[in-house]
Amino acid sequence: MTTLADGNLMWTPSAAFRDRSQLAQFMRWLQRERGLAFDDYASLWQWSVTEIETFWDAVRTYFDVRFDTPAQRVLDRRAMPGARWFEGASLNYVQQVFRHAGNGPVRQRAAIRHAGENRPLEDVSWDTLEAQVASLAHALRKMGVRRGDRVAGYLPNIPATIVAFLATASLGAVWSGCAPDMGQVAVIDRFRQIEPKVLIAVDGYRYGGKDYDRAPVVADLVAALPSLTDVVIVPHTGNQVRARAGVCVQAWHDVLSHRVPLAMESVPFDHPLWIVYSSGTTGMPKPIVHGHGGIVIEQLKLMAFHNNLGPDDVFHWYSSSGWIMWNAQVAGLLLGTTIALYDGNPAWPDAGVLWRFVDDARVTVFGAGAAFFTNCMKAGVEPARIADVSRLRGLGSTGSPLPVEAYDWIYRHVRGDIWLAPMSGGTDFAGSFVAGCPLLPVYSGEMQCRCLGAKVEAYDDNGRALIDQVGELVCTEPMPSMPLFLWGDADGKRYRDSYFDTYPGAWRHGDWIRITARGGAIIYGRSDATINRHGIRMGTSELYRVVEELPEVLDSMVVDLEYLGRESYMPLFVVLRDGLVLDDALRDTLRSRIRDALSSRHVPNEILQAPAVPRTLSGKKMEVPIKKLLLGHAPHSIANRDAMANPDSLDWYFAYAGRYLAARQAESAPV
Repeated sequence: MTTLADGNLMWTPSAAFRDRSQLAQFMRWLQRERGLAFDDYASLWQWSVTEIETFWDAVRTYFDVRFDTPAQRVLDRRAMPGARWFEGASLNYVQQVFRHAGNGPVRQRAAIRHAGENRPLEDVSWDTLEAQVASLAHALRKMGVRRGDRVAGYLPNIPATIVAFLATASLGAVWSGCAPDMGQVAVIDRFRQIEPKVLIAVDGYRYGGKDYDRAPVVADLVAALPSLTDVVIVPHTGNQVRARAGVCVQAWHDVLSHRVPLAMESVPFDHPLWIVYSSGTTGMPKPIVHGHGGIVIEQLKLMAFHNNLGPDDVFHWYSSSGWIMWNAQVAGLLLGTTIALYDGNPAWPDAGVLWRFVDDARVTVFGAGAAFFTNCMKAGVEPARIADVSRLRGLGSTGSPLPVEAYDWIYRHVRGDIWLAPMSGGTDFAGSFVAGCPLLPVYSGEMQCRCLGAKVEAYDDNGRALIDQVGELVCTEPMPSMPLFLWGDADGKRYRDSYFDTYPGAWRHGDWIRITARGGAIIYGRSDATINRHGIRMGTSELYRVVEELPEVLDSMVVDLEYLGRESYMPLFVVLRDGLVLDDALRDTLRSRIRDALSSRHVPNEILQAPAVPRTLSGKKMEVPIKKLLLGHAPHSIANRDAMANPDSLDWYFAYAGRYLAARQAESAPV
C-alpha cells in the first residue's frame, strides 16, 4: 500500500458554493453596512483577530443577537484570564433559540429530527419543542429552581435532553449533563462538585442491541447527592427508581403536562449557562463554566461561518450527550437549523447505520469523531453504495486528527465533490480554534483555516510564533466563550494553572499544531504525549497514520518514556484484526514502514500486541496515563476507570507494566 501524503488538493469550492455560503454573505454585509472590504479569507481573519472588539460586535449585530439591556462596551480589556465581554448586556440563550419558531405553518417545521436503535425516525416541531420547554420550566419553578441553581441531566442523546437543557437555561439556572453510559463514580465525581438541586435522569437506555437498566444507578446517584430535592425520570425500561427520604420523584409525562407560555429569565451576558467537564482521566474532572452570551456569539459564528449552517439545513453530529459536540449540535437551533439526533451504537447492526440515518433524515451537514470515519474505512463501508448522500454538502470531523487516508476514502466513497471540514477545539472553551472555510480549497491532512476571532499561533519554547513548523497551540487574544471560571475554584488558581502557566497571558491548549504557509493547520496530537527521540519532537498522530494504514492494524498507541542519563524507551502497542497474531514478519513490516515514512529515530524499541487501546469517553487515546504507569506510578492513580470508554482495557497494561518495571529494576540492580 502506498503511503498517502499531506497537502494533496482534494476539493475546490465552486463559485456558486462560495457565493451562497454564510461566510460570503457576512463579508458582503460587512462591506455594505460597515464599509469593510476583504479580498480573501486571510485578510478577513487578520482583521478579526486584530480589531477584536469591532469583529465580535459585528458578529452580534449581523445575527441580531437581542439584548434586553444594552452593553456598556464590547470588551473591558484584552486580558486572559479576566476579559469581560459586553458588560451591562442581558439576554437568554433560549430567547435566541425560539426566535426561529416563527408563526403559523413555520411552527410546524421540524426543530429536531431523531431516531434510535429501537425508535423510528420522528420529528419534533418548533411548536412542540417550545410547549415542552415551557411546561418543564414551569414544573422546575414549582420545584423551587431559581436563577443560579444547578439542574443535572443523566440522559442519552434524545430530544428530552434538549428539552431539559433549554428549560433549565430559560430560568437562568445552570445545566450540567452526563451520559448514562458513563461510570457511576465518574458521574458522582462531576455532579457532587456542583451540588445540583434537581436531577433529570433516564431509567435505562439501549446500545448495541442491548437494553441497560439504570434505575439502580440513579438511586445511587440520588443517595450520593445530598443537595437534591427532586428527581424527574424519563422512561425507557419502566423500572421503578427508589429515592431517599426527602426527595420527590416525578415522571417525565407529568412535568410535560402543563399548558403554559414560555417565560424566560433575562440574565447578564456572563451569567453561567452550563457546566461541562474535562476528560478527567486522572484526578477530579475540571467543572468548566461558560456563559449565556459568550456561547451564543461563539457558536453562531462557528456554526454559520465555519460549518455553513442555515435555517434550511438538517445538521447531524453523532455524539454522546456527555461530549461537547452535543452542545455544539444543539447550537444549530440558534440558527433555526433542524438538528438530527441518533441515539445508539454507530456500528450496530453494522458500520453503515449512520449513513442510512443521514439518508433517512435528509441530513445536509454531517459530522462525527475522526475514529468513526477511520472505522468505516477499515470496515470497507462505501456510503455512496448503501445510502443516498446526494443531499450532503458538508462533512465534519473532530476529536482526534483525521488521517490523510480518511480524506482519500471520503472523496472516493462518499462523494468526490463534498466539502470536508475537520475542526479542532475543545470542551474548555466550547468552540473551535481551527476549522473549515467554504471559501477555501481542502488539502489532505489539513484543516482549512484558523477560525475567525481566534488568534491562534504555533509557539516555540520561547514564545515565538512559528510558520510551517510544529509548535504549541496557543491563543493570544481573548474570545467570548472562554470559561468564566471553574466551579469551586474560588481564587482562580486552578483556572490559571490549567491554561496560562506556560505562556502567561496566552491560552495554551495542549496540542501540537503546524500553521501551514497557505494558512491551514495540522494538529499532531497532545503536546504532553509527544515523542521526543534524539532531540526530534513529533506528535503521536504522525506515527499512528503510518501504522494504522496497514489493514492488519485496527488501532495503536505509542508512548515515549524518557529517562535522565539513559536512552528513552518507546513501546508501540497494536490492536490487530480478529484472528491475527503479531509475528516477526508483521513487526518487521511495521518497523520498515515507520523508518521509511518518519525516520529511523522513531522506530519503536518494542512492538506488542494488545487487546485494546484505552480511550477516554470522548474517544481520545490515553497515552499520558499509560506513560505514567510505565514510569512507575501506582495503577490506581493513573486513570479514573469511570471516565473511560473501555475501562477493562487497563488490566492488560497493568500486567504488562508489572513485568516491564520488574525487568527494569533487575537491569539496574548491582551485580
